[in-house]
Amino acid sequence: MLEAGERHLHSGPRTAALIKSWPGDAASAAVALRFNAGVHALARSGRVPRLSALFRREHTDYDGALSDALGEADDFIADWMATPTQTNEVARAGALAAALMVLARDTGKPVELLELGSSCGLNLNLARYRYDLGGVTAGDPDSAVTLRPAWQGSQPPAEPIRIMHARGVDLDPLDPLSAVTRERLLSFVWADQPARMARLEAALEVARNFVPKIERGDALDWLPRQMHDPQSYGICRVVMHSMVEQYFKDADRERFELFLEQAGKGATTERPIARISFEWTPARDEVQLALTQWPSGSKRLLAVCHPYGEWIHWCG
Repeated sequence: MLEAGERHLHSGPRTAALIKSWPGDAASAAVALRFNAGVHALARSGRVPRLSALFRREHTDYDGALSDALGEADDFIADWMATPTQTNEVARAGALAAALMVLARDTGKPVELLELGSSCGLNLNLARYRYDLGGVTAGDPDSAVTLRPAWQGSQPPAEPIRIMHARGVDLDPLDPLSAVTRERLLSFVWADQPARMARLEAALEVARNFVPKIERGDALDWLPRQMHDPQSYGICRVVMHSMVEQYFKDADRERFELFLEQAGKGATTERPIARISFEWTPARDEVQLALTQWPSGSKRLLAVCHPYGEWIHWCG
């Protein structure tokens, strides 16, 4: 589908110009995913019949469908691409939960979770999901959301996931109670992955019953305010982010790292601070799950993961 879209970009001059003049690194900005999501959303809307029929697998005329889409709905696709990606991939919670289990073993403390780039906040509800992580079960055994990533390596520690408070920030947070949100998130799922769609729909249902706490704002302005608030005795404060750093400018990334190092200097054994990151390496050759803990300042690579959390190669 993406190849057909590229062949027929000339049919959508506004979309073509947007892609050609994209500022910065197109891979980091997930331009291909943005294009796919716009086309997927268009197909779900039913506005271009031949495109919708392609997504229903009623024919295989990719070139005809993408030519129609770009010719009839150029503005729709370009407008969709102009907004940031909003995947909020729930399967990544498997890796994030495993890191929290390591932290629980190391500190023996429940956590206060601060998530950057929360999107719809589905991963703020990660304690409400059920996990099978290399044979170790965790989370809510009755949850409608079950995460069972393909697992390689040793098992994570069998520790409970105890989250006392969870809140997040996003430049454009999505409302899990909104039908528009549901359509937006589903559009960012590749259409040939029905299991991902079913998992996302189940997580959205959880979020309707347990609405995540998300503020609108810039993460680098929001985080210092949260860290400035008094930290409760016996609680580990955790800064968590997944697939967020690629959207930072270099200066912002340096500012973020420096701030965390400075904040970590104030940590104690009874008020520890931790960082859990699920991010591409700078070379974008693998996705790494890393855990940094203060007051020790130790940083560990826990796992190499599939970008959407489908498999986890545990190193921890």
